[in-house]
Amino acid sequence: MRSTTLSALAGFAALVPFTAAQSTSSKRGLCYVPSQKYPGDDSIWVGSGSDLTWYYNYQAEPSDAYKNNKNIQFVPMLWGARDSDTGTPFYDSVKRQLDGGANISYVLGFNEPDGGHSTGGSALPVDLAAARWKAEMEPLKKLGIKLGAPAVTGAASGWTWLQNFFTECDGGCTPDFIPVHWYGNFEGMASHIGSVMATYPNMTVWVTEYGLPNQDLKTTQEFYNMSKNAMDGWGNLTHYSYFGAFRSDVSNVGPNAAMLDQKGKLTDIGSWYMGGVATNNVPKGAGGRIQTIGLPVASVLALFWACML
Repeated sequence: MRSTTLSALAGFAALVPFTAAQSTSSKRGLCYVPSQKYPGDDSIWVGSGSDLTWYYNYQAEPSDAYKNNKNIQFVPMLWGARDSDTGTPFYDSVKRQLDGGANISYVLGFNEPDGGHSTGGSALPVDLAAARWKAEMEPLKKLGIKLGAPAVTGAASGWTWLQNFFTECDGGCTPDFIPVHWYGNFEGMASHIGSVMATYPNMTVWVTEYGLPNQDLKTTQEFYNMSKNAMDGWGNLTHYSYFGAFRSDVSNVGPNAAMLDQKGKLTDIGSWYMGGVATNNVPKGAGGRIQTIGLPVASVLALFWACML
């Protein structure tokens, strides 16, 4: 099964063109990163012509900017857990939203539980994660909600953590889909997603964070177009959200990965992602610099999440 899936993905990847064409997809969502300095940017993602159908914000409650917007569906997340946690606050929040008429079909599990807090991970031991999942997530199935497994990092530690989590659950944790995080080149991404599909063939796949940090503009755009075309074509991959919904001059995953330029205008990638055409807006970093030299992915992500936390 594993070799068949990987071969199929590799074959599809070979057919993906480097050029971009206007396209829309109901799979695309918003990984929402708020800007206190430019709150008006929030309206860009739900403007006329946007093809984004869902969003998440790493929290249980919807963001004020989209709370009353019926065109984009909120996906709550149980971000992490602590030893001192009692009761079922996440379950209670989702239930309260449903009772109030909210359209909630999915929830997301723990964010990068194999990662440390300095890089945005929830740093959870598997026994605590399994216990809180059974208390907070599993009961939501009775309300008709589909559950996303913990979203581990793309590192080998992620595989190990997830396998240990399911062992600890002993059959008591039954997610419906596997969220994937990936930062790196397209070939690695295709291989990683193929491995996920082969390992968990009875679950669909979401890619809830992905990107190619700190590369030159041409390389970044080629990665975006290849990954977009591939994910739109993979039937078992039902949702994806590009990590880049912020301005280029505050992006610690590199200015070229951002979907907005330093003036808050959609870059080519930002416009393509929303179903539009190229804008020719060139993203620049802090101080108006155009990035041409890359940095190691791990270093970039550590810097970004250090600023976010």
